[in-house]
Amino acid sequence: MSACVPAGGERAGHAPAGVAALDAALEAPPEWLRSLVDGLAAGLRDVVVPWLGAARARGLAGRAVGGDATFAIDEAAEAFLAEYLAEQGRPVAVYSEDRGLVEFGRGPAEFVLIVDPIDGTRPAAAGFEAACVSVAAARMRERPVMSDVTYGVVLEIKEGGVFRAERGSGVEMRDVTGRERPEAVSANTDLSRLFWTIGFRGRPALELATTLGGLIDRSSVDGAVFDIGSATYSMTRLLTGQLDAYIDVGPRMIEVAPWVEARFRHVGKGHVLNNSPYDVAASTLILEEAGCIVTDAAGRPLGDRPLLGSDVAHQMSVVAAANAALHGAILDEVARGIGVLVAAAPEPAPPVASQPTVGSPPAVAPAAAPTSGGETAS
Repeated sequence: MSACVPAGGERAGHAPAGVAALDAALEAPPEWLRSLVDGLAAGLRDVVVPWLGAARARGLAGRAVGGDATFAIDEAAEAFLAEYLAEQGRPVAVYSEDRGLVEFGRGPAEFVLIVDPIDGTRPAAAGFEAACVSVAAARMRERPVMSDVTYGVVLEIKEGGVFRAERGSGVEMRDVTGRERPEAVSANTDLSRLFWTIGFRGRPALELATTLGGLIDRSSVDGAVFDIGSATYSMTRLLTGQLDAYIDVGPRMIEVAPWVEARFRHVGKGHVLNNSPYDVAASTLILEEAGCIVTDAAGRPLGDRPLLGSDVAHQMSVVAAANAALHGAILDEVARGIGVLVAAAPEPAPPVASQPTVGSPPAVAPAAAPTSGGETAS
């Protein structure tokens, strides 16, 4: 595996190389776990490929644990996930988008897999390329966090390319034939030339545009902004050089402007729909191992964020950028946009005066207090 390290020698946000290598050696995933993860990703792809672009893929099958729509194509993938892990019999737990946490095998789980069988269900249902299988593996603890992920795989469903990373060991990229794909991380630092993607599904359009409108306007002519529909596909495009950044600010909007949550719930049919750990756990490890910068929209690292869950408390904003300079410039622009959102907060509605009911006598003003001379005060 190879690793792209930015100028200055060390990857931003990482421990010194010696410490990182020691930690990686202590937590290195066993060979059986890597094989299990690789086999699961490949099997899920095989199940989903025949559904790509088919009308049946778009059928609604219910709601996932986190509240997002479950499509027929999701249901087929989740069924294979359960069957595969039951057949393998390994002592693992799995957290997936549609079923939450389930344990497999005999005895207590040694590892937990964080799986999104189809990250980009809507593009997959439409037959587009922007859909991936995402599997991250972490040693099972009482409360595992993002930094516990030791192995991650992202497999393109339509194109067949694969991205793998083991913590401390860099990144492996291969095409569908197995040939190595070279990393081509962008060196761009100019926001006007930014090629980037935005997280849009389930986010209120007006408030999101208010927050990111400055960056959209700045990059829409000499750069480009896309809504691809898959966080995992978007983030891995930073390694191919197709994109410079992936930006999802939803949870940050709610954190700073709590009134926005009602708008999220309106759009999400009663739920708040933002990125959960299963959306970004594998791709975050992969990007960090390639030297890219991944934080939340306030610039805070994601490493201490809880790994198992999909409710509001587990959701996270993401700013992933090809290099540190670009990442800093994006954070500055996002902060400005958040300020615009805060300033756009609706004014509290004035209290409504009570109206007399029909047929009730008109209100009579109280008499004024008498003066010492027996006159009323004027």
